[in-house]
Amino acid sequence: MTIIPNTTVVIPCYNEEKGISNAEYSNFLNNNPEVLICFVNDGSKDNTLAVLTVLKEKHPTQIQILSLEKNAGKAEAVRAGINHCNLHFQHRYIGYLDADLATTLEEFIELRNYLQGEIVFSFGSRIRKIGSIIERENSRFLIGRVVATFISNILDIKVYDTQCGSKLFTREISEKVFEKEFISRWLFDVEIFYRMIHLFGKEKAIKKMIEVPLKLWVEKGDSKVKFTYGFKLWFDLFEIQRKYKKIAKNLSNPNA
Repeated sequence: MTIIPNTTVVIPCYNEEKGISNAEYSNFLNNNPEVLICFVNDGSKDNTLAVLTVLKEKHPTQIQILSLEKNAGKAEAVRAGINHCNLHFQHRYIGYLDADLATTLEEFIELRNYLQGEIVFSFGSRIRKIGSIIERENSRFLIGRVVATFISNILDIKVYDTQCGSKLFTREISEKVFEKEFISRWLFDVEIFYRMIHLFGKEKAIKKMIEVPLKLWVEKGDSKVKFTYGFKLWFDLFEIQRKYKKIAKNLSNPNA
């Protein structure tokens, strides 16, 4: 009997041949037959595609591979994967997760439990609190907090962690949020929140999304974001803020 997946997880991959744990993915898929994983090979220059192919041979009905010829960046890889899966599969929920599984697949799938009632978007948050295990280098944690606080202020909504790569949507909202290309290759998460606000208005958007503290998040390997991007990051944030303020102005003054 073929089980139709109700949840699809998009995993962007760039030079991940050493970072993909076949055992973790296989164990999860064996225990969750209702889940489909779509790996997006983002123009990798190593043997990522070969590693993914071996994994797909073990789980032919639960793994899809979308291979991009050129490296497009995380934003476009995720967008391409989500749009591809929305076109070809009949899931109820779809989201994305980092290939290194800093957030486990098991915890990611628990985000489905929050997609009920008004909630159409649930996302993990690396809040350090009693009972949770959040392992990050102190330098990355401090830099992340500065960036996250700034982002929360420009969005004007209380979000602790916009950048955690663990986000899940209802199919319907994903079709709207990922329809158009993003400005930034890495800060597209910020644009997701802006798009939610512009789809529903700020007050209603806040009611339609929920931030879920993760029980476990363990930093693995080196970041794919180059150190030099730390300087361009602020220009990307400025450009994102400028674009969406202009969109908001046009929506409020359609005849202007």
